[in-house]
Amino acid sequence: MKKILLLLFLVTTSTYAQQDAWVYFTDKENVQTSIDNPISILTQEAIDRKAMHNTPIDERDVPVNEDYISEIKNQDGIAVLAKSKWFNCVHVRGSLENIQNLLDLSFVSSIEYADRSRNRNPDNFYFQKEAPEQRVDFTYGTTENQVTMLSVDEVHLQDYTGEGMIVAIMDSGFSGVDTQDGFARIRDNGKLLGGYDFVSKTEDVFAFQGSDHGTRVVSNIAGFVQNQFVGTGPDAAIYCFRTEDVASENPVEESNWVEAAERADSLGVDIINTSLGYRNYDFDPYDLTYEDMDGETAFISRGTTIAFEKGMLVVTSAGNSGSGMISAPADAVGALTVGAVDSEGNYASFSSIGPSSDGRVKPDVMAKGASAAVIRSNGTITTSSGTSFSSPIMAGAVASIWQANPNLTNAELMQFIREVSSTFDNPTPQFGYGIPDFGALLETLLSVDDSAFAKAYTLQPIPTSDRFQVGLPEGVNEASLRLFNIIGQEVHREFIKNDNQWVDISELKLGIYLARLESTNLSSTIKIIKK
Repeated sequence: MKKILLLLFLVTTSTYAQQDAWVYFTDKENVQTSIDNPISILTQEAIDRKAMHNTPIDERDVPVNEDYISEIKNQDGIAVLAKSKWFNCVHVRGSLENIQNLLDLSFVSSIEYADRSRNRNPDNFYFQKEAPEQRVDFTYGTTENQVTMLSVDEVHLQDYTGEGMIVAIMDSGFSGVDTQDGFARIRDNGKLLGGYDFVSKTEDVFAFQGSDHGTRVVSNIAGFVQNQFVGTGPDAAIYCFRTEDVASENPVEESNWVEAAERADSLGVDIINTSLGYRNYDFDPYDLTYEDMDGETAFISRGTTIAFEKGMLVVTSAGNSGSGMISAPADAVGALTVGAVDSEGNYASFSSIGPSSDGRVKPDVMAKGASAAVIRSNGTITTSSGTSFSSPIMAGAVASIWQANPNLTNAELMQFIREVSSTFDNPTPQFGYGIPDFGALLETLLSVDDSAFAKAYTLQPIPTSDRFQVGLPEGVNEASLRLFNIIGQEVHREFIKNDNQWVDISELKLGIYLARLESTNLSSTIKIIKK
């Protein structure tokens, strides 16, 4: 036994003589030229989505300098495993000495080790409508409980089924999605858009990779078997990205995720589903603690917030640790984090609880995750349990409701979803804001004309610094004003009594806020940027 233990120790020590780290670069090439000519770095779909939501195209959209990557690859003992344009960095693996030597390269600005105890400066991070006449009436079969729990069936009845929305799924394996009948609806309608395997670096993303977890996740969104199974967003378009390696647990999977999110952004994706969570790694020094669940520490969580800033809505699982903490990226500021309930809408004992370590409400919302109906890679319909499945059930619902009003920003939609949830006024660590009622949300979105919804009130100037003016619509003499930060917390409230009344926000931090203005018959939500 001692010999076996010694051998295990030697193997473990040898394996982790290799360190994982992120190497950040000083600059990018042709930044302004690329921004002035965005079609050179983004698809037209991505440009259109950013324009619709007033999301600026900036330096983070510009690709990493490939010459820098090539030179890093040519260094002794260094393997480049992933890259990130958002963070302008690469994920490398090598000995501590060889990685440290990269600082001698003129274009390397800093190094961040996955083993955070080795970081000399841990703060040196880059954080930086009318209803249509045609209606859909599905027979949900096995998925009836998980669909009707969120009142998504009421959304589908108005013919909002995710049409025109693009969802990217980051997961571990998608075998069968390209062949099984349960996914024929999206294949036959040209809505299986392909994907990429960021683990094996290959286009063959549908090859079996030891798990069909991603297949089951796809089914919760876009699976369809007549009279037997209907996903919550059955007409959404789907990209499949493999970022998770089930054979090991290593921070490179976080980097794979960020690289996939960047690809999704460039392809015009609206929603990302992440039924993954990172906390414990094969090498203990890489582990994340509860204190790290602050939305600003884990690489994947920081990437999630950038994805949010880029206009995408990231739906992610809370985790399956029960009374234990959430896992990254569930802690991200830009994530709509989903916990699990059972068929009766009760908290599922395996669902991870919040709040985040900096005190934010997590999970945000809940959906069925205990014995959720899924389609396996062999085509069979069965059940699986975990927040892995509550997340895509929610993501498909988001796709369907967003179709009803695509002019909403991701921040506005997230806040609306929270507000129609069952425990919004009394969130708890287990239940967050509760189970959303998408039928009620649809009624709200369809109760006012689009132009009135978007432009009933005016705020100026935007961006602003310390104050802004509220312009009331014709016939409205007074209104209530509530300001929310991007994580849904109310930070300011007052009553507007006069047209063009000034509102003082000098006490608020810099950042993005949502202004909710309401009168008797009219409401609007407007994004405010305080600079």
